[in-house]
Amino acid sequence: MLPTLHRYWLKEFIKLFFIIQMMILVLFVFIDYLTRMDKILNSDLGLLGGLVYVLLKVPFMFVQLTPAGILLAVVVVFALMNRNNELVALKSSGISVYFLVKPAILSGCVLAFFIFFLVETIIPVTIAKANYIRNFVLKKRTNISHFKKDIWIKSGRQLVNFKHFNISDQSVSGVTVSSMNDKFLLDSRISAAKGYYENGTWVFKQVMEVKYKEGHTDYDVLSYDSKKMILEVKPEDLGDVVKKSNEMSFFELKRYVKKVENEGYDATIYKVDLWAKISFPFICVIMALTGAATGMRSFVKENMPVAVAIGIMISFLYWIMFGFCISLGYGAVLPPVVAAWAANLFCICFGTIYLINAE
Repeated sequence: MLPTLHRYWLKEFIKLFFIIQMMILVLFVFIDYLTRMDKILNSDLGLLGGLVYVLLKVPFMFVQLTPAGILLAVVVVFALMNRNNELVALKSSGISVYFLVKPAILSGCVLAFFIFFLVETIIPVTIAKANYIRNFVLKKRTNISHFKKDIWIKSGRQLVNFKHFNISDQSVSGVTVSSMNDKFLLDSRISAAKGYYENGTWVFKQVMEVKYKEGHTDYDVLSYDSKKMILEVKPEDLGDVVKKSNEMSFFELKRYVKKVENEGYDATIYKVDLWAKISFPFICVIMALTGAATGMRSFVKENMPVAVAIGIMISFLYWIMFGFCISLGYGAVLPPVVAAWAANLFCICFGTIYLINAE
């Protein structure tokens, strides 16, 4: 059974957290819907379908905004208690800061588990559906498809297959290009180990080309160190349709990493994202801790807007640090587990010291 003080704190926190999240999410839906109105009207989606498309992204946005929402709600609750001299009264009664921060930590833990639940169940489904609508309904891509194993592209009379697309360096691996003649018979087949996009053309490495002679009774086999080809697809197109980490649950992504590695391709990006699926929800606890330390500061009693501004700044700095560490992981500068957890470890140390100083 929670103490009366904790129940009072949780009641105020839940109210503020709900208000903050709803305000930001409603604003997101409104802005995103209006900014995409021209594409929606030029597609077969319709106004209602366009609204559904935007709403499909709401669970993902809720997860992304929750840490900041926790931080701001905790800051405001403690700031109000500070302004009303409730913190002074409680401390003078012998109640420790660490006792007061317990409900904030509890709220962070509960929301962390809730975020992980959403990431594992609802978000992969809604994001996959939203990405499909964006790529094949709004952008009207009909020449490119992605399956569980690889990517297929129709480029003129060529059918292109990429076994793997590396998002970090925009390269492809396991390339096969089949070209058809006027009679829709196989004219040539090109196989390449790797490829990259340069100055509007694709450059393939370690190429073997099979050219069929008229009547398909014979063929020639040629090999090249590199070969340039113009295809009706760019790396950003591949990045749009390739299956994203947020379209997979933790265990599905873990199986995908194993599959990519077994096929001999680089799975560094997916390994980083795999660890990030665990590390990101934990930030809810850190934001609750940091928010409590901010709201208890003496200056907050007279200047609450400054406390809110500090909370926003802390959230912003965390996102910069987290994104920077993840980028280092993508570039193999840091090991995946270090890249995913480095920002959290720094912030938990900062939050703990910040709280001790507030005491």
